[in-house]
Amino acid sequence: MWVSTMTRFSLSILKNLFGTFEYVAPSLGGRLAFWLFCRTPDPMQQTEKERRLLAQSQDFMRQARRHHLTTTHGEITAYEFTNWGARRDGPAVLVLHGWRSRTEHMRAVVEALLRRGFRVVSMDLPGHGTSGGRVLNIPKAVAAVNSVAQWLGPFDSMVGHSFGGAVALNAIAGSVAGFAAVPVRRLVTIASPNALPELFSQFGAFLGLGPRTQQAFEDRVEVIAGTPLRAFVAAEQLRQVHVPTLVIHAPEDKEVPSSDAIAMDEAGDHVTVVWAPGLGHRRILADTGIASRAAEFVATRRITWLKPAAAAPLEDCLPVLD
Repeated sequence: MWVSTMTRFSLSILKNLFGTFEYVAPSLGGRLAFWLFCRTPDPMQQTEKERRLLAQSQDFMRQARRHHLTTTHGEITAYEFTNWGARRDGPAVLVLHGWRSRTEHMRAVVEALLRRGFRVVSMDLPGHGTSGGRVLNIPKAVAAVNSVAQWLGPFDSMVGHSFGGAVALNAIAGSVAGFAAVPVRRLVTIASPNALPELFSQFGAFLGLGPRTQQAFEDRVEVIAGTPLRAFVAAEQLRQVHVPTLVIHAPEDKEVPSSDAIAMDEAGDHVTVVWAPGLGHRRILADTGIASRAAEFVATRRITWLKPAAAAPLEDCLPVLD
């Protein structure tokens, strides 16, 4: 992910530059590292596979009512889907894509929720799809979610893939200063990371940051979010936010390790993990079984989960209705 974001830079030159910053200007080095961390790929530079997916999704996207929202945090595009016979004032679910993704990639999830009778709102996060900007981070994404909630909410539930799952949880937890928590009844995360501090450590190692520059890099989070980096751990947030949560993860996910899902599972009995073997980090989104399972969890009310001692395969974790 990071290599593709930096195609215009030489990594060796960057490492030398950060080596200098460590001794003469660690604060400046931290700001530059944070800018690189938040820089999004150009949405207009698409692979042939991505172009085919967008072409195949044209009819699907025409079903949506498109909303262009001008906010203090940039231009946001949100798509509102309603099935035949569904009420526009009925319960709505917010669907959030991951990094280097967009609404079209969430098609299977959106369609599964529509079949359950929900109104579905899916937004292109800042710097992605047809939304504006080239910078994305948790505070900026939470601000965008709050704006969409004000215009198109309230939301019964949220479903997020990868980075989108982290955004959903942080919006629900109210972890960004200045933005109220977005109340929902249920949360589904798909292939989502657990600990933002780990990602900062990995990125710092990738750039070869020294300890002073690394600290300045991490301190930028509290400057813009009003909350220190150490607070952005999903398992800890889930312990505080007792929203019934379904965590779906592929055990062989190469981008977000399965240990992240296990950590979230330990947050409490309100969190259930189901495994989706063989689906990786991105193929998992196109699987209709996964999409149906997410929609089933969102649609079920008054539910008691039989939580096994260890996370169960997808087909083995079944609800018991009250």
